[in-house]
Amino acid sequence: MTDTRNVLGEPLAECCTKPMTGFYRDGSCNTGPEDVGVHTVCTKVDAAFLAFSKAAGNDLSTPVPAFGFPGLKPGDCWCLCAERWKEAFEAGKAPKVRRMKRRWRSSHSSCSNATRSI
Repeated sequence: MTDTRNVLGEPLAECCTKPMTGFYRDGSCNTGPEDVGVHTVCTKVDAAFLAFSKAAGNDLSTPVPAFGFPGLKPGDCWCLCAERWKEAFEAGKAPKVRRMKRRWRSSHSSCSNATRSI
């Protein structure tokens, strides 16, 4: 994980620390072999996505203190699973991953396949 790159080929930047995001809960959308969900897309969630995710069986709004998960609200940044983001995108419910350098600098290079269609 020492030379982790973003989709621009640069060193991976921090996504968010309030709330603390990332599979490793280090504020980064870094990934590794134990990250089965591939939490690599840095985005700002909105109400439509949170409702879509909950309906799909992944309730990101409800806090789960046992896992240190605060629950998300619209406007929070979060490292999303690349395939879930793609699924939401295809349904018209994905949070915007604008081609802002800040978001792309924080999105892991492995999410390129899922986000290629935007």
